[in-house]
Amino acid sequence: MSGFVSFIGSGPGDPELLTLKAVDRLQKADAVLFDDLSSGPILGHAHQDADLVGVGKRAGRPSPKQDHVSRLLVDYAKTGARVVRLKSGDGGLFGRLEEELVALREAGIEYEIIPGIPSAVAAAAAAGIPLTRRLTARRVQFVTGHDVSGKLPDDLNLPALADPDATTVVFMGKRTFPLLVNALNEHGLPLETPALMAESVSTPDQVLHRSTVGGLAKKLCAEIGTAPALILYGPLAETDDV
Repeated sequence: MSGFVSFIGSGPGDPELLTLKAVDRLQKADAVLFDDLSSGPILGHAHQDADLVGVGKRAGRPSPKQDHVSRLLVDYAKTGARVVRLKSGDGGLFGRLEEELVALREAGIEYEIIPGIPSAVAAAAAAGIPLTRRLTARRVQFVTGHDVSGKLPDDLNLPALADPDATTVVFMGKRTFPLLVNALNEHGLPLETPALMAESVSTPDQVLHRSTVGGLAKKLCAEIGTAPALILYGPLAETDDV
């Protein structure tokens, strides 16, 4: 008898930002497979008898392979268990959700997807800025800062990413941001473009760095740090505090 898998977007880290549906599924789950950024207080909502299995992947650290994570989901569900796959932010944004969905479909296991608050939305809220702005930021674009090898992707649409009238959010880009800024500057993006780096969004360790793309690139050349972060740049990042 096959079980059921609930893919839950846990949001940026603050357990109070979980949806009511997410909390309900956590409380009923027999097993919870969680990302690193979905651990801590969020797991406090899980049933006390549930199996808690860490399957998070972090750059530069030993991490489970994706096929191993997918196999765990299938194996747990095949026992008839109610399984929660807890993903940070929203699983549909650079969360490798599709690969796990494919594994479940091939195994004939039913599932649901419960969206979460994306970290980009939480970062903008924490900084007190909008993701869009009338007349000057009518478009928002999300991009990953590294490919499967950890390097800056070589197929980025640089003219689009250098658009001065767009809000751009770079996920997982601390290591590659200096290289990206060089490429963007060559495509016309001024180094004085306002930028915001948000680390450990919505947690007690949250830090917001307000700068420019040029200034932030210099900072990251000197020190990257280990805190999870995302970077926003464009007209929306310009506030009175920059």
